[in-house]
Amino acid sequence: MTSTPLHVKTSIILPVHNADSTIAECLDSICQQSLPDFELLVIDDGSTDQSITIIRDYQQSDHRIRLIEAGRVGLVKALNLGIEHTSGEYIARMDADDRMYSTRLEKQQQYLDSHPDTGLISCKARLFPETEIKRGYQEYMLWQNQCLTSEEIARQIFIESPFAHPSVMIRRSALNKVGGYRQGNFPEDYELWLRLHSLGIKMAKLNETLLDWRESPNRTSRIDPRYRQQAFDQLRATYLVNNDVIPKNRPLVFWGAGRKTRKRIQLLLDNGYDVSAWVDIDKNKIGKTIQGAPVHDHYWLEQEPKPFVLSYVNNHGARKLIIDALEKMGYQSETDYLIVG
Repeated sequence: MTSTPLHVKTSIILPVHNADSTIAECLDSICQQSLPDFELLVIDDGSTDQSITIIRDYQQSDHRIRLIEAGRVGLVKALNLGIEHTSGEYIARMDADDRMYSTRLEKQQQYLDSHPDTGLISCKARLFPETEIKRGYQEYMLWQNQCLTSEEIARQIFIESPFAHPSVMIRRSALNKVGGYRQGNFPEDYELWLRLHSLGIKMAKLNETLLDWRESPNRTSRIDPRYRQQAFDQLRATYLVNNDVIPKNRPLVFWGAGRKTRKRIQLLLDNGYDVSAWVDIDKNKIGKTIQGAPVHDHYWLEQEPKPFVLSYVNNHGARKLIIDALEKMGYQSETDYLIVG
């Protein structure tokens, strides 16, 4: 039996709602960590299955596990309740249907110990089971697992959420600085990453796979309306507008003149931004006018002074081509252009 350490540097927050089919596998992966001293706070979010019974069985043999029966409060309140009741300097996230590799906590704690300027450390993740993985998520994970350094994360944070939520470990001081998780019609994890980024808090990712991230038809991101595309678009637009990411003293050009792009940039136009021009590769669009602004091919961007370019092209391969073209013309990420998901 493992006794509770008097002082722990790392706390784990594990919200649980009706996870009796996966919680044992998750708890096994946590209890077998190479880092011996941690606390695990399990917040039961109103489970009606056998989850609590299973968790209590694990408590009998591992006193590092604490259980709070919160009632049905919802994910955000459960997470903030966990932050309130944990004591660690570092707070790691975990979900009840995932598995962490045995060295995850040790390596993430070591990273934060040796990088005091970093507020959040994540790791690469592997989707499982393979029979459930669709092409869209495969492409997303390929992108996410290549977005590693703090510089890459800062450049690409407006494309997608750069972290699997249960892969992160965050300094308590960083969470206190931003006020924890926020409730709203948006994905609570991505909103937190954008808020940390907006305050200049450095985030990074270990170049090592330390989490198995379960894919299933019941994944929250598939069934919760807070994760619909419109919610992501609105959230990105809010942070683009409210944090002076887009310079107001330069012409604003949008790369991508399709119908979906025009619909998404309306969120910016409604907040006082104007379209100076469009860039597109579709020869049928080039030379036309959309919303009072001309459509050009990308060679038009070879001009001085440079406009500020927002690219809303979603295809992963096309994004790289756009970045290569812009940088070949001397455009610098964040200074002269931004890629938006």
